[in-house]
Amino acid sequence: MKRPSWGRAVVVGGSYAGLVTARVLADFFDEVVVMERDHVDEGTGSHPGSPQGYHAHAMLARGGQVLEKLFPGLREELREAGAPVFDYGEGIDFLLPAGNAPRTRTGVHVQTFTRDELERRIRRRVLKMPRVTLMASTSCVGLLRDRSGRVTGVTYRQQNSDAQPFGSVELPGELVVDASGRSSSLERWLGELGVSVPGKRTVKAKVTYTSMNFDRPDAGHPAFFIACQMLFAPRVSRAGVLLAVEGGRWTCSLFGFQEQPPTDDAGYLEFARSLGNPHLAEQLARRTSQETTHRYTNADNQWRPYHSVKHWPDRLIAVGDAVCVFNPVYGQGLTVAAMEAELLHGMLTRRRVAGRTPDGVARDFQRRVGRLLLAPWTLSTNSDLMWDPRRRAAGARFAHWYNTRLFRVAVKDPAVWSRFVRVVNMTASPAVLFHPAVAVKVVAAALRE
Repeated sequence: MKRPSWGRAVVVGGSYAGLVTARVLADFFDEVVVMERDHVDEGTGSHPGSPQGYHAHAMLARGGQVLEKLFPGLREELREAGAPVFDYGEGIDFLLPAGNAPRTRTGVHVQTFTRDELERRIRRRVLKMPRVTLMASTSCVGLLRDRSGRVTGVTYRQQNSDAQPFGSVELPGELVVDASGRSSSLERWLGELGVSVPGKRTVKAKVTYTSMNFDRPDAGHPAFFIACQMLFAPRVSRAGVLLAVEGGRWTCSLFGFQEQPPTDDAGYLEFARSLGNPHLAEQLARRTSQETTHRYTNADNQWRPYHSVKHWPDRLIAVGDAVCVFNPVYGQGLTVAAMEAELLHGMLTRRRVAGRTPDGVARDFQRRVGRLLLAPWTLSTNSDLMWDPRRRAAGARFAHWYNTRLFRVAVKDPAVWSRFVRVVNMTASPAVLFHPAVAVKVVAAALRE
């Protein structure tokens, strides 16, 4: 039976979120156009407009599972490039606020790599798909709509084009996806259509990241693939993470709350030596070669509540950082974008099976994205709110009280630590941490204070 034609989908933004979304849309639309303002091609790695791309990235287990479904064989491809795969509990030397986490098998497998390598390999796969077309060096400048208010495409300008000296060009489409990141203009475009958007929710993290890649010799490799010390308000204001990545390298990111880890070599090493987890400084001191050190300061949490827009236009959706930006220290962004793509794939599959068009999907999708974002947003912002005594809401205070005692239990109880690992990797609901088997231990720890 011949499938009904869904025409063209336009994805605004060719970074990670745009690429995984384009991969999904290629299963349903005759043509998928990825419109990217920067000059990118199949060999481009981390998006030129993403300064956070230089820093340590974590693909949580849930995100890795989704990517493997969308891009079969990607995990092995990255492994062959030197990106290790390991059990989270066995491969991480994790210093919690209460002590070192147990080094025990959890059944949660993760892989570490640079954002640059991940995005390059995904981009190559997506751009090889026959239905996908890349329009690089092209800026989307607005939305097209019909009389009913339904979005029918975009307007764009190509950079440095002699053929387009004035004005903009129209590109019709049966679905438009905004994946243009934190600098998205969608809120303004919606305003031009007469659509009101509630105010953006912002929780400032006040955390600065300073990162470098350096050599990881095979000889004498330590018995871990990640060494980590977490930030934890209000006592632990310095932290860092060391990741084994492809190409025989380490990626090291140092974090400071209301201070900037240095970018000079001596200062960088001294900051690492100030941490409670000694492994970061140990490996830094052994380096014989390194890449450029980068600093990133724009780590705020931002959520544009598109899920609550009353008159959301049909055939328009938003994904990734265009909707919600997380403090990168929790490693949620890549996984959340993958889960949004998975959500979209399921919704479009049901439409196709029912012989229906994409009409009516957009508003329902944004509402479901709102529900999907709630758990990771709460985890990230509850932690960041605890740095500011004036903004410690009751929920954040309780979460902090509970987590403080949960960590005291987890460092001595591998079963509790394994539950925490599954929640952090988004393979289990946060509710598993409030199961009576855990809650009783947390309360007992509180009573011993």
